[in-house]
Amino acid sequence: MLIRVVRMTFMIEHTASFLQLFRNTEGRIRQIPGCQHLELWQDADTPHIYCTYSHWDSEAALNAYRKSALFGEVWPATKALFAAPAQAFSVQPVIAPAT
Repeated sequence: MLIRVVRMTFMIEHTASFLQLFRNTEGRIRQIPGCQHLELWQDADTPHIYCTYSHWDSEAALNAYRKSALFGEVWPATKALFAAPAQAFSVQPVIAPAT
C-alpha cells in the first residue's frame, strides 16, 4: 500500500470553489482502480490550507490515476486556485519486526 499526502494552500477567496470541486469529484476519485481510501483534511490553524490523504494499492495505481482523464480534469482546476505550489509526498507503512 502507498499513502499519498498532498498539501495545498488556496487563495482565501477560492476555498469555497475548491470545496465544491472536491465534493463534486471525490466519489469518482474513490472509484478509480487502486484507490482504497480518500480523505480531505483542513489545517487546524490556517483554514485555507487543505490536505488530501489517500491510500493506493501501489505506486503504479497512483500513477495510472495521475495519467487519467479525471486527474486531467481535477488537477488543473484545483491548481488554478492555489496561493502557493502544492507539496506532495508518498509514504508506506512500516511493519516493525517482532522483538
